[in-house]
Amino acid sequence: MRNASALAECEVQGGCYGVQVLVAGRRKRWRDEVSTEIKRAGYNATTVDSGVDALTILALGVPMDVLVTDAELHGDLRCSRLAVEARALRPNLAIIFASHAKEVVDCVPDALVVSPDAKDGTLTGTVREALQARA
Repeated sequence: MRNASALAECEVQGGCYGVQVLVAGRRKRWRDEVSTEIKRAGYNATTVDSGVDALTILALGVPMDVLVTDAELHGDLRCSRLAVEARALRPNLAIIFASHAKEVVDCVPDALVVSPDAKDGTLTGTVREALQARA
């Protein structure tokens, strides 16, 4: 019989490519830190520095399970607008906002919020939570 953690891990598995996380953020250091944490957890990470690039990846059909977007993202496709457009393209895409403001989730009600300064696996836990909620 499987233990509870093994069952939980099975529930958050992505497609045949494993769990794919798209990280969209303005600051390279933040993107690198988030990407490293995600990869340490056994997931795959793709990083972009603009909302346009993130939306392009989604529009091209590249498999993605989670979008993590920084509230400091600039340009025409900022944080909340990117989330709305991404959800229109991919209704089952889990979305996580890295923000100190909780009101960013108003545009995508089932999105999660994590502090952009989160450490010690907080983001990875939020990714798991988002994947489980999506299942």
